[in-house]
Amino acid sequence: MKPLLLLLLVLTTAGAAADSGTGTTMTIDAIDSRPVDELMLALGTASFRDKETLVTQLAASGDARVPVLLQALLDGTLYSDATTGALIATPADAAPIPLAGAARADVPKDDLRKITVNNGLRSQLRVLIAATQLQNPDPAVRRQAARTLTGNAQTTLLPLLDRALAAETDAGARAALAAAQASLNLANPDPAIRAAAVAALAETSDKAILTLLEQQAGTETDRTVKAGLARAITDLRGREQRFAFVGDLFFGLSLGSVLLLAAVGLAITFGVMGVINMAHGEMIMLGAYTTYVVQLLMPSHIEYSLAVAVPAAFVVTALVGIAIERSVIRFLYGRPLETLLATFGISLVLQQLVRTIFSPLNKSVITPQWLSGSWEVNGMLSLTYNRLYIILFALAVLASLITLLRKTPIGLQMRAVTQNRAMASSMGIRTGWVDALTFGLGSGIAGIAGVALSQLTNVGPNLGQSYIIDSFLVVVFGGVGNLLGTFVAAMSLGVVNKFAEPLVGAVLAKILILVFVILFIQRRPRGLFALKGRFVED
Repeated sequence: MKPLLLLLLVLTTAGAAADSGTGTTMTIDAIDSRPVDELMLALGTASFRDKETLVTQLAASGDARVPVLLQALLDGTLYSDATTGALIATPADAAPIPLAGAARADVPKDDLRKITVNNGLRSQLRVLIAATQLQNPDPAVRRQAARTLTGNAQTTLLPLLDRALAAETDAGARAALAAAQASLNLANPDPAIRAAAVAALAETSDKAILTLLEQQAGTETDRTVKAGLARAITDLRGREQRFAFVGDLFFGLSLGSVLLLAAVGLAITFGVMGVINMAHGEMIMLGAYTTYVVQLLMPSHIEYSLAVAVPAAFVVTALVGIAIERSVIRFLYGRPLETLLATFGISLVLQQLVRTIFSPLNKSVITPQWLSGSWEVNGMLSLTYNRLYIILFALAVLASLITLLRKTPIGLQMRAVTQNRAMASSMGIRTGWVDALTFGLGSGIAGIAGVALSQLTNVGPNLGQSYIIDSFLVVVFGGVGNLLGTFVAAMSLGVVNKFAEPLVGAVLAKILILVFVILFIQRRPRGLFALKGRFVED
C-alpha cells in the first residue's frame, strides 16, 4: 500500500506544482524537504532501475520542484555538478534552475554531468508528468494528461483518476478521464469490472483504445469478457472505417479546392477568351512568391501576412497578366496553337526570371499560428486547419467571382464580348480593354491560388507546373467557361483522386482520371455544363 499512498499525494499537490511553473525556484529556500533533496541528489549516481524508483517517490512527494525536475529529466536538460553533486535544470528558453544541493553561481561546463534516461524511464516520466497535470487549470492540458494515462499498466494511478474525475467539470476532460479509468480497469482481476470497462471503452472513438482492446483480447481468459471485447472491437473498427471515409472525403475536398483555385482563373482565360495559356501555372507561382516576399517585409507580423499577401498577389499577377495580353496575346486571337507556343515560351521566361531573383532553391513560407495544427474531432478523426480554411477560401473566391461577373458593369461587358464580340463592339464596348481586364482577372485569381498553395507546400520555380495539366482537365471536364461546371469538376476530380490513390497508387490514379475525362469528352464534347461562347457554335 505504500506506493499507492505516496501516489495519492500527487493529486493533492499537482495543482500547486502545475501553477508554479518555472517560478518554483523562487520558493526553493522556503521548502524544508531534506529527504526530497536526498532523493534528487541520488539521481546523479543511480542506475536506470534505481532511477525508476526514485522518480516515482519524487512524484509522490508533492514537492513544488518535482514537475520541473521530471520535465528536465525527460527533455535531457537535467545535470549534476561533478564537484558538489548539486542538481541543475537547464531549460532551453530560461536561465538555469538550481533544484537540489549547493549550487554554484557559475559552474564550468566540464563539471556538468548529464543525467541520462532510457526508453523505459522515458515512458514512466511521461506518465508521472501527466499525473501532475490532472489538476492543471487548462482543460486542454488535463485532456492530454488523461490520454497519456490511458492504457498505462500502473493500476496504482486509479485513485488519482477517480479523484480527478469526481472534480472535473469540462466535458472533454471528463470523457478522457473516464476512458483512462476504464483502460486501467482492464487489468482488474474481477471479470465483472473488466466487462464494465470494455463496455465503457466501446463507446469511445479512439484508435489507441482500439489497439488496447485488441491487445486485451489476446490475453483475456474470461469468456464473457472475451465476447464483449469481440463486440467492442467490431464496433470500433466499423467506427474507424466511417471516420476514415470522412477524413478521406475532407482531404479530397481540400484537393478539389486547390484545383478549383488553380482552374477558376483558367476557366476565364481559356473558357471565355479561348486562349490556351500555358503560363497560367507561372501566375500561380508568382502569387506564391508574392506571399514569400510579403513575409520578408513584415517578419514581426506573420499572423497578418496573408491578409496582405492575398490582395498583393492578385495585383501583381493581374498586372503581369495584363502586360502579357497587351504585348503578346492580343496579336494571336483566333490562333490557339500559336497562343499555346507563345505562352509556353513566356512560362519558361518567368521561371528563369524567378530563378535569377530568388535562386532555384525552394523557399519556405511560414504558416500563421491560426492556420497551424488541427481540429481533433475525436481520436479517429482530425481535420487540419490549413486545409479547412482553404476549402472556405476557395468557396469565397468562387462566390466573389460569380458576383463580379453577374452584378458589375465590367462583368456584364465580359459576358457581352463572350456571347457576341461584334455586337458588343458596335454597342461601344472597348473589346480590347475587356480582353486585357479579363486576362488580368484570370491571372489575378491564379495568384490568389498561389497564396493558398504556399500554405501547403514549399514555394519553388516549378510550383505551377504541377497544377497546369490538372487545371485544364477541370476546365474541359466541367464545361468550357462555366464556373459552376468548374466547381463541380474540381471537387469531383479531387475526391475521386483521393479515394483512388490508396487503391492503385498516385500515378495510376491520375492516368485513370485522364482516361476517364477523355472518354467523357468523347460523349459530351462541351463538358458537364455547356456554355455558349465566342468560339461555340449554336
